[in-house]
Amino acid sequence: MSETSPERNGTSKRIKLDIPEGTLFGMGNPLLDIMASTEESFLEKYSLEANNAILAEDKHQSMYQEMSNMKNVEYIAGGATQNSMRVAQWILREPKRATFMGSVGEDAFSKILQSKAEEAGVVVRYQKQSNHPTGTCAVVLTNNGKCRSLVANLAAANHFTISHLENPENKALMEKAQFYYISGFFLTVSPESILKVGKHACEKDKMFCMNLSAPFLCEFFKDPMMKAFPYIDLLFGNETEAAKFAEIQGFGTTDIKEIALKTAALPKENNNRKRTVIYTQGAENVILAKDGKITEFAVNKLSEEELIDTNGAGDAFVGGFLAQLVQGKSTEECIKCAIWAATEIIQRSGCSFPKDLHYPD
Repeated sequence: MSETSPERNGTSKRIKLDIPEGTLFGMGNPLLDIMASTEESFLEKYSLEANNAILAEDKHQSMYQEMSNMKNVEYIAGGATQNSMRVAQWILREPKRATFMGSVGEDAFSKILQSKAEEAGVVVRYQKQSNHPTGTCAVVLTNNGKCRSLVANLAAANHFTISHLENPENKALMEKAQFYYISGFFLTVSPESILKVGKHACEKDKMFCMNLSAPFLCEFFKDPMMKAFPYIDLLFGNETEAAKFAEIQGFGTTDIKEIALKTAALPKENNNRKRTVIYTQGAENVILAKDGKITEFAVNKLSEEELIDTNGAGDAFVGGFLAQLVQGKSTEECIKCAIWAATEIIQRSGCSFPKDLHYPD
Protein backbone atom coordinates (compact mmCIF):
# COMPACT_ATOMS: atom_id res chain seq x y z
CA MET A 1 0.00 0.00 0.00
CA SER A 2 1.01 3.60 -0.33
CA GLU A 3 1.85 6.05 2.41
CA THR A 4 1.36 9.77 2.03
CA SER A 5 1.99 13.00 3.86
CA PRO A 6 -0.48 15.86 3.27
CA GLU A 7 0.70 18.98 1.54
CA ARG A 8 -1.09 22.17 0.63
CA ASN A 9 -3.80 22.44 -2.07
CA GLY A 10 -4.78 18.78 -1.87
CA THR A 11 -1.43 17.48 -2.98
CA SER A 12 0.58 14.80 -1.21
CA LYS A 13 4.04 13.31 -1.26
CA ARG A 14 3.76 9.65 -2.14
CA ILE A 15 5.94 6.67 -1.37
CA LYS A 16 5.96 4.24 -4.28
CA LEU A 17 2.84 2.07 -4.57
CA ASP A 18 3.04 -1.63 -3.86
CA ILE A 19 0.81 -2.43 -6.83
CA PRO A 20 2.10 -4.59 -9.71
CA GLU A 21 2.08 -3.24 -13.24
CA GLY A 22 -1.00 -4.27 -15.20
CA THR A 23 -3.18 -4.75 -12.10
CA LEU A 24 -6.13 -2.95 -13.73
CA PHE A 25 -7.48 -4.01 -17.14
CA GLY A 26 -9.96 -2.02 -19.23
CA MET A 27 -11.60 -2.83 -22.55
CA GLY A 28 -13.85 -0.53 -24.54
CA ASN A 29 -14.35 1.88 -27.43
CA PRO A 30 -11.53 4.43 -27.90
CA LEU A 31 -13.15 7.52 -29.42
CA LEU A 32 -11.94 11.02 -30.18
CA ASP A 33 -14.45 13.46 -28.69
CA ILE A 34 -15.58 16.36 -30.87
CA MET A 35 -17.04 18.75 -28.30
CA ALA A 36 -18.90 22.02 -28.78
CA SER A 37 -21.42 24.18 -26.95
CA THR A 38 -24.65 24.66 -28.91
CA GLU A 39 -28.19 25.94 -28.61
CA GLU A 40 -31.24 23.77 -27.93
CA SER A 41 -32.14 24.12 -31.61
CA PHE A 42 -29.10 21.98 -32.50
CA LEU A 43 -30.51 19.13 -30.40
CA GLU A 44 -33.87 19.48 -32.14
CA LYS A 45 -32.24 19.51 -35.58
CA TYR A 46 -30.68 16.09 -34.99
CA SER A 47 -33.46 14.64 -32.77
CA LEU A 48 -31.20 14.53 -29.71
CA GLU A 49 -31.98 14.64 -26.00
CA ALA A 50 -29.94 16.42 -23.35
CA ASN A 51 -28.05 14.10 -20.97
CA ASN A 52 -28.43 11.06 -23.20
CA ALA A 53 -26.08 8.79 -25.15
CA ILE A 54 -26.86 7.09 -28.47
CA LEU A 55 -25.15 5.50 -31.45
CA ALA A 56 -25.00 7.59 -34.61
CA GLU A 57 -27.52 6.92 -37.39
CA ASP A 58 -27.41 8.16 -40.97
CA LYS A 59 -29.26 11.33 -39.97
CA HIS A 60 -26.44 12.23 -37.56
CA GLN A 61 -23.49 11.95 -39.97
CA SER A 62 -23.51 15.61 -41.02
CA MET A 63 -23.38 16.86 -37.42
CA TYR A 64 -19.72 15.89 -37.01
CA GLN A 65 -18.62 18.23 -39.78
CA GLU A 66 -21.03 20.92 -38.60
CA MET A 67 -19.54 20.77 -35.11
CA SER A 68 -15.99 20.72 -36.50
CA ASN A 69 -16.76 24.05 -38.17
CA MET A 70 -17.92 25.68 -34.93
CA LYS A 71 -15.61 28.29 -33.41
CA ASN A 72 -15.69 26.73 -29.94
CA VAL A 73 -15.01 23.13 -31.01
CA GLU A 74 -12.50 21.07 -29.00
CA TYR A 75 -10.95 17.66 -29.70
CA ILE A 76 -10.36 15.50 -26.63
CA ALA A 77 -9.19 11.90 -26.23
CA GLY A 78 -12.24 9.98 -25.13
CA GLY A 79 -14.13 6.74 -24.92
CA ALA A 80 -15.73 5.85 -21.58
CA THR A 81 -13.44 3.03 -20.45
CA GLN A 82 -10.27 4.67 -21.72
CA ASN A 83 -11.26 7.83 -19.82
CA SER A 84 -11.68 5.83 -16.61
CA MET A 85 -8.27 4.19 -17.10
CA ARG A 86 -6.67 7.61 -17.61
CA VAL A 87 -8.28 9.03 -14.47
CA ALA A 88 -7.27 5.99 -12.40
CA GLN A 89 -3.67 6.37 -13.58
CA TRP A 90 -3.75 10.11 -12.82
CA ILE A 91 -4.69 9.37 -9.22
CA LEU A 92 -2.32 6.41 -8.77
CA ARG A 93 0.62 8.37 -10.20
CA GLU A 94 2.59 5.20 -10.92
CA PRO A 95 2.61 4.40 -14.68
CA LYS A 96 1.59 1.13 -16.30
CA ARG A 97 -0.77 0.02 -13.53
CA ALA A 98 -3.64 0.08 -16.06
CA THR A 99 -3.90 -1.63 -19.44
CA PHE A 100 -6.48 -0.69 -22.08
CA MET A 101 -7.62 -2.52 -25.22
CA GLY A 102 -9.92 -1.33 -27.98
CA SER A 103 -10.02 -0.91 -31.75
CA VAL A 104 -8.86 2.12 -33.77
CA GLY A 105 -8.01 3.07 -37.33
CA GLU A 106 -4.53 3.61 -38.68
CA ASP A 107 -4.82 7.39 -38.78
CA ALA A 108 -3.96 10.65 -37.03
CA PHE A 109 -6.89 10.38 -34.60
CA SER A 110 -5.62 7.05 -33.25
CA LYS A 111 -2.18 8.57 -32.68
CA ILE A 112 -3.80 11.36 -30.64
CA LEU A 113 -5.73 8.83 -28.58
CA GLN A 114 -2.69 6.69 -27.91
CA SER A 115 -0.46 9.63 -27.00
CA LYS A 116 -3.03 10.97 -24.52
CA ALA A 117 -3.49 7.56 -22.89
CA GLU A 118 0.24 6.85 -22.66
CA GLU A 119 0.85 10.37 -21.38
CA ALA A 120 -1.44 9.46 -18.48
CA GLY A 121 0.52 6.25 -17.88
CA VAL A 122 -1.89 3.73 -19.44
CA VAL A 123 -0.49 0.76 -21.36
CA VAL A 124 -2.39 0.81 -24.67
CA ARG A 125 -2.86 -2.27 -26.86
CA TYR A 126 -5.09 -1.20 -29.76
CA GLN A 127 -6.37 -3.55 -32.42
CA LYS A 128 -5.74 -1.50 -35.58
CA GLN A 129 -8.07 -1.48 -38.58
CA SER A 130 -6.73 -0.49 -41.99
CA ASN A 131 -10.19 -0.26 -43.56
CA HIS A 132 -11.98 1.79 -40.90
CA PRO A 133 -11.24 5.23 -39.43
CA THR A 134 -10.85 5.84 -35.71
CA GLY A 135 -14.20 6.34 -34.01
CA THR A 136 -15.47 9.73 -32.91
CA CYS A 137 -18.05 10.93 -30.41
CA ALA A 138 -20.00 14.16 -30.77
CA VAL A 139 -20.31 15.80 -27.36
CA VAL A 140 -23.11 18.33 -27.69
CA LEU A 141 -23.15 20.71 -24.75
CA THR A 142 -26.20 22.81 -23.89
CA ASN A 143 -27.32 24.88 -20.91
CA ASN A 144 -23.83 26.35 -20.52
CA GLY A 145 -22.19 22.93 -20.36
CA LYS A 146 -24.47 21.52 -17.66
CA CYS A 147 -26.17 19.14 -20.11
CA ARG A 148 -24.48 16.92 -22.65
CA SER A 149 -25.74 14.67 -25.41
CA LEU A 150 -23.34 12.01 -26.74
CA VAL A 151 -23.57 10.61 -30.27
CA ALA A 152 -20.96 7.94 -30.93
CA ASN A 153 -19.82 7.07 -34.43
CA LEU A 154 -17.93 3.89 -33.55
CA ALA A 155 -16.26 3.27 -36.94
CA ALA A 156 -13.10 1.23 -36.19
CA ALA A 157 -14.13 0.78 -32.54
CA ASN A 158 -17.00 -1.35 -33.78
CA HIS A 159 -14.61 -3.91 -35.25
CA PHE A 160 -12.84 -5.21 -32.15
CA THR A 161 -12.66 -9.00 -32.24
CA ILE A 162 -11.98 -11.64 -29.61
CA SER A 163 -8.91 -12.69 -31.62
CA HIS A 164 -7.13 -9.62 -30.25
CA LEU A 165 -7.58 -11.02 -26.73
CA GLU A 166 -6.35 -14.42 -27.86
CA ASN A 167 -3.06 -13.01 -29.11
CA PRO A 168 -0.54 -14.56 -26.65
CA GLU A 169 0.96 -11.24 -25.60
CA ASN A 170 -2.44 -9.62 -25.08
CA LYS A 171 -3.84 -12.70 -23.36
CA ALA A 172 -0.94 -12.55 -20.89
CA LEU A 173 -1.77 -8.92 -20.10
CA MET A 174 -5.43 -9.77 -19.56
CA GLU A 175 -4.64 -12.72 -17.31
CA LYS A 176 -2.07 -10.74 -15.32
CA ALA A 177 -4.69 -8.24 -14.13
CA GLN A 178 -6.58 -8.57 -10.86
CA PHE A 179 -9.31 -5.99 -11.55
CA TYR A 180 -11.36 -5.58 -14.73
CA TYR A 181 -13.59 -2.77 -15.96
CA ILE A 182 -15.67 -2.67 -19.15
CA SER A 183 -18.31 -0.05 -19.96
CA GLY A 184 -21.72 -1.15 -21.18
CA PHE A 185 -21.04 0.50 -24.54
CA PHE A 186 -18.81 -2.45 -25.44
CA LEU A 187 -21.90 -4.69 -25.46
CA THR A 188 -22.66 -3.32 -28.94
CA VAL A 189 -19.22 -4.33 -30.21
CA SER A 190 -17.90 -7.61 -28.80
CA PRO A 191 -20.06 -9.28 -26.16
CA GLU A 192 -18.06 -12.48 -26.59
CA SER A 193 -14.92 -10.61 -25.48
CA ILE A 194 -16.78 -9.35 -22.40
CA LEU A 195 -17.78 -12.91 -21.54
CA LYS A 196 -14.21 -14.14 -22.00
CA VAL A 197 -12.91 -11.58 -19.51
CA GLY A 198 -15.85 -12.07 -17.14
CA LYS A 199 -15.45 -15.84 -17.06
CA HIS A 200 -11.70 -15.55 -16.46
CA ALA A 201 -12.31 -13.17 -13.56
CA CYS A 202 -14.92 -15.52 -12.09
CA GLU A 203 -12.71 -18.62 -12.39
CA LYS A 204 -9.74 -16.86 -10.77
CA ASP A 205 -11.85 -15.02 -8.15
CA LYS A 206 -10.84 -11.59 -9.48
CA MET A 207 -12.98 -8.45 -9.47
CA PHE A 208 -15.09 -7.83 -12.60
CA CYS A 209 -16.76 -4.43 -12.96
CA MET A 210 -19.17 -3.04 -15.56
CA ASN A 211 -21.33 0.01 -16.17
CA LEU A 212 -24.89 0.31 -17.49
CA SER A 213 -23.54 3.32 -19.46
CA ALA A 214 -26.75 4.35 -21.31
CA PRO A 215 -30.51 3.69 -21.15
CA PHE A 216 -30.66 2.33 -24.71
CA LEU A 217 -28.24 -0.46 -23.79
CA CYS A 218 -30.56 -1.69 -21.03
CA GLU A 219 -33.38 -1.94 -23.56
CA PHE A 220 -31.97 -2.81 -26.97
CA PHE A 221 -28.95 -4.82 -25.82
CA LYS A 222 -30.71 -6.59 -22.98
CA ASP A 223 -29.72 -10.11 -24.08
CA PRO A 224 -25.92 -9.62 -24.20
CA MET A 225 -26.11 -7.48 -21.05
CA MET A 226 -27.89 -10.18 -19.10
CA LYS A 227 -25.47 -12.86 -20.35
CA ALA A 228 -22.64 -10.80 -18.86
CA PHE A 229 -24.54 -9.89 -15.69
CA PRO A 230 -23.84 -13.07 -13.67
CA TYR A 231 -20.12 -12.28 -13.82
CA ILE A 232 -20.46 -8.68 -12.59
CA ASP A 233 -19.11 -8.15 -9.06
CA LEU A 234 -19.46 -4.37 -9.13
CA LEU A 235 -21.93 -2.39 -11.24
CA PHE A 236 -21.99 1.35 -11.88
CA GLY A 237 -24.79 3.42 -13.38
CA ASN A 238 -26.71 6.67 -13.08
CA GLU A 239 -30.32 7.38 -12.19
CA THR A 240 -31.70 7.41 -15.75
CA GLU A 241 -29.92 4.16 -16.62
CA ALA A 242 -31.16 2.57 -13.38
CA ALA A 243 -34.75 3.60 -14.17
CA LYS A 244 -34.64 2.08 -17.65
CA PHE A 245 -32.94 -1.08 -16.35
CA ALA A 246 -35.68 -1.49 -13.72
CA GLU A 247 -38.38 -0.99 -16.34
CA ILE A 248 -36.91 -3.58 -18.74
CA GLN A 249 -36.25 -6.07 -15.93
CA GLY A 250 -39.79 -5.69 -14.58
CA PHE A 251 -38.72 -4.65 -11.09
CA GLY A 252 -42.05 -2.89 -10.52
CA THR A 253 -40.53 0.12 -8.77
CA THR A 254 -39.15 3.55 -9.61
CA ASP A 255 -37.42 3.99 -6.24
CA ILE A 256 -33.69 4.06 -6.99
CA LYS A 257 -32.79 2.46 -3.65
CA GLU A 258 -35.08 -0.49 -4.30
CA ILE A 259 -33.75 -0.72 -7.86
CA ALA A 260 -30.19 -0.87 -6.52
CA LEU A 261 -31.07 -3.67 -4.08
CA LYS A 262 -32.92 -5.66 -6.75
CA THR A 263 -30.02 -5.18 -9.19
CA ALA A 264 -27.53 -6.43 -6.62
CA ALA A 265 -29.69 -9.50 -5.94
CA LEU A 266 -29.79 -10.74 -9.56
CA PRO A 267 -28.18 -14.16 -10.15
CA LYS A 268 -24.39 -14.25 -9.83
CA GLU A 269 -21.78 -16.88 -10.75
CA ASN A 270 -19.05 -16.10 -8.20
CA ASN A 271 -20.56 -16.71 -4.77
CA ASN A 272 -17.40 -15.70 -2.92
CA ARG A 273 -18.63 -12.11 -2.93
CA LYS A 274 -22.02 -10.49 -3.28
CA ARG A 275 -22.63 -7.99 -6.05
CA THR A 276 -22.16 -4.32 -5.19
CA VAL A 277 -24.22 -1.70 -7.05
CA ILE A 278 -23.45 2.02 -7.19
CA TYR A 279 -25.89 4.49 -8.77
CA THR A 280 -24.99 8.15 -9.12
CA GLN A 281 -27.64 10.89 -9.35
CA GLY A 282 -25.86 13.99 -10.61
CA ALA A 283 -25.88 16.55 -7.81
CA GLU A 284 -27.90 14.23 -5.55
CA ASN A 285 -26.62 11.49 -3.24
CA VAL A 286 -24.70 8.49 -4.53
CA ILE A 287 -26.58 5.26 -3.76
CA LEU A 288 -24.62 2.18 -2.65
CA ALA A 289 -26.26 -1.23 -2.42
CA LYS A 290 -23.99 -3.69 -0.63
CA ASP A 291 -24.72 -6.78 1.47
CA GLY A 292 -28.45 -6.11 1.27
CA LYS A 293 -28.14 -2.61 2.70
CA ILE A 294 -28.34 0.92 1.24
CA THR A 295 -25.84 3.64 2.09
CA GLU A 296 -25.98 7.18 0.70
CA PHE A 297 -23.07 9.52 0.05
CA ALA A 298 -23.41 13.25 -0.43
CA VAL A 299 -21.62 14.76 -3.42
CA ASN A 300 -19.68 18.00 -3.42
CA LYS A 301 -21.96 20.87 -4.45
CA LEU A 302 -20.51 23.36 -6.92
CA SER A 303 -21.66 26.86 -7.78
CA GLU A 304 -22.92 27.72 -11.26
CA GLU A 305 -19.60 29.38 -12.00
CA GLU A 306 -17.53 26.38 -10.91
CA LEU A 307 -19.42 23.82 -13.03
CA ILE A 308 -17.82 23.95 -16.47
CA ASP A 309 -18.65 20.67 -18.23
CA THR A 310 -20.41 17.50 -17.03
CA ASN A 311 -18.99 15.43 -19.89
CA GLY A 312 -16.77 12.71 -18.44
CA ALA A 313 -18.12 13.03 -14.89
CA GLY A 314 -19.28 9.41 -14.82
CA ASP A 315 -16.02 8.15 -16.32
CA ALA A 316 -14.05 10.12 -13.74
CA PHE A 317 -16.21 8.75 -10.93
CA VAL A 318 -15.37 5.20 -12.02
CA GLY A 319 -11.68 6.05 -12.45
CA GLY A 320 -11.50 7.51 -8.94
CA PHE A 321 -13.23 4.45 -7.51
CA LEU A 322 -10.93 2.01 -9.32
CA ALA A 323 -7.80 3.88 -8.21
CA GLN A 324 -8.67 3.10 -4.60
CA LEU A 325 -10.11 -0.36 -5.27
CA VAL A 326 -6.80 -1.66 -6.64
CA GLN A 327 -5.14 -0.45 -3.43
CA GLY A 328 -7.47 -2.55 -1.30
CA LYS A 329 -9.34 0.43 0.15
CA SER A 330 -12.85 0.12 1.60
CA THR A 331 -15.91 0.74 -0.60
CA GLU A 332 -16.57 3.93 1.37
CA GLU A 333 -13.05 5.23 0.65
CA CYS A 334 -13.43 4.25 -3.02
CA ILE A 335 -16.65 6.27 -3.30
CA LYS A 336 -15.08 9.23 -1.52
CA CYS A 337 -12.29 9.30 -4.12
CA ALA A 338 -14.80 8.74 -6.95
CA ILE A 339 -16.78 11.82 -5.87
CA TRP A 340 -13.56 13.84 -5.58
CA ALA A 341 -12.45 12.84 -9.09
CA ALA A 342 -15.83 13.60 -10.68
CA THR A 343 -15.92 16.98 -8.91
CA GLU A 344 -12.50 17.90 -10.26
CA ILE A 345 -13.29 16.84 -13.84
CA ILE A 346 -16.56 18.80 -14.13
CA GLN A 347 -14.67 21.98 -13.31
CA ARG A 348 -12.70 21.53 -16.53
CA SER A 349 -13.50 21.12 -20.20
CA GLY A 350 -13.86 17.45 -21.23
CA CYS A 351 -12.41 14.51 -19.32
CA SER A 352 -9.14 16.25 -18.53
CA PHE A 353 -7.28 16.78 -15.30
CA PRO A 354 -4.56 19.02 -13.86
CA LYS A 355 -1.27 17.16 -13.46
CA ASP A 356 -0.30 19.15 -10.37
CA LEU A 357 -3.44 18.30 -8.38
CA HIS A 358 -3.37 15.03 -6.42
CA TYR A 359 -5.96 13.15 -4.40
CA PRO A 360 -5.23 13.84 -0.69
CA ASP A 361 -5.10 10.19 0.34
